[in-house]
Amino acid sequence: MNSLSRRYCGHMTPEMWLAVAAGFVLGAAVVGLGFLRREKAVAQAGTLIPHRTREVLSALQSGTVIVRRDRRSAFSNPTAAALGVARPDGALHPGVADLAEAAWAADAPVEDEVVVSRGVLGVSSIVHVRVTPLRHDLALAIANDNTEQRAAEQTRREFAINVSHELKTPVGALSLLAETIEDNADDTEMVRDFAKKIRKETRRLTKLIHEIIQISRIQGGESVLEFEEVPLAEVIEEVVEGAHVTAEARGLEVGADVSARPTIMGDRDLLVMALRNLVENAINYSEPGAHVTVSLAAEDDVAVVKVIDAGIGIASEDQERIFERFYRADPARSRETGGTGLGLSIVKHVVLQHSGVVDVWSKPTVGSTFTVRLTIHREEQ
Repeated sequence: MNSLSRRYCGHMTPEMWLAVAAGFVLGAAVVGLGFLRREKAVAQAGTLIPHRTREVLSALQSGTVIVRRDRRSAFSNPTAAALGVARPDGALHPGVADLAEAAWAADAPVEDEVVVSRGVLGVSSIVHVRVTPLRHDLALAIANDNTEQRAAEQTRREFAINVSHELKTPVGALSLLAETIEDNADDTEMVRDFAKKIRKETRRLTKLIHEIIQISRIQGGESVLEFEEVPLAEVIEEVVEGAHVTAEARGLEVGADVSARPTIMGDRDLLVMALRNLVENAINYSEPGAHVTVSLAAEDDVAVVKVIDAGIGIASEDQERIFERFYRADPARSRETGGTGLGLSIVKHVVLQHSGVVDVWSKPTVGSTFTVRLTIHREEQ
C-alpha cells in the first residue's frame, strides 16, 4: 500500500468502512445471483421436457412432438420419426413448424394435413397434424397417418360413381323396353320378344345388386365372423358340380383335378363364391367345345387352386386391371354373358381376407389360368 492509500485509509471513518463492506457484499450477491440464474437456465434447457413426460409421450401410438419457437423439436417420440414429421436430432417437417406458428398466432389449436415423403423411393403419405400451443415458446403436435383413410374415401367415392353408372344401364334398358311394349301392345310377337329381354335385364340388375352387397360386406370385413376348418377338395367338388348346368348350356365341359386334399382355416361360403366366380368367368369366356379344369395341389404349406381354360384369353395391358371393380376386358362379351365387372374383384377380396394371393396368366387365343394360393392348416398349428 503506497503512502497515499495509507493516508486515505487512515482518514476513513467506521461508517465509511461499513459502506465499503456493504457495497462489496451487495456486488458479490448480484454476481452470484446472475451466476445462479444462468445455471438455472442451463438446467431448464437440459430438462425442458421432464423425464416422466417423455415416457408418456413415447408410449403414445400417435406421433408426438414438442415444437420450439426456432422451428425445431424439443422432443419427439419414435412414432413421429416413423411418420417422418420429426427426427431425433431436432429437425422438424416444415409443415409441422408452419402449423405451430399458426397455433401461436391464433393462441388456439390448429390442424391440417401435411404430405410427407419417406424412404429412398420417396413414397408420399398423408399425415394429419394437430398443434396446440402450450406456452409462448412451446407447442404440442399430435400426428396420425391418414393415407389409408384418404385412399378408402377415394375408393368409396369412385365406387359410388361406378355403381350409379352401372345401375343406369339396366334401369334405362328396362324403361325403354317397357315403353316399347306399351306402344306396341297389339303386336304379340314383339311383346313376347321384349318380355324375354326384360327378364334378361332384370336378372342382370338382380345379379349386380347382389354382387354390390357382397363386395361391400367383404370389404367391410362383415362377412368373416368366425373361421373354421375348410377342406378345399369339397369346395371344388361343390363348385364344379354346380357349374355343370351352365357349362352344358354353352357346350362346354367342366372337370376337377384333385391331387391333394388340404384343409385351410376360412369361411366356406366365401370360398365357394370366389371359386364359383372364377369358374363362371372361365365358362363365359370360352368357346363351345372347350374344357375348363379346376385343379387342387399342395406345395409345402401352401394349397394351390387353379382354374384353367382354353378361352379367348386376356391382353397383357388388361391383366393388371381385371381385379378392379367394374373393369371389363371385353365389354361386349360381358354384356352378352350378363357380367357385372365385379366377379374378379370379389375373388380378390375373398382371397385377401384369407391371407392368400391370386394371380393370372393369360395369352390371347390360348387361354387363361387363375391361381389362388392359401396357407394350409395343420393340426399342430
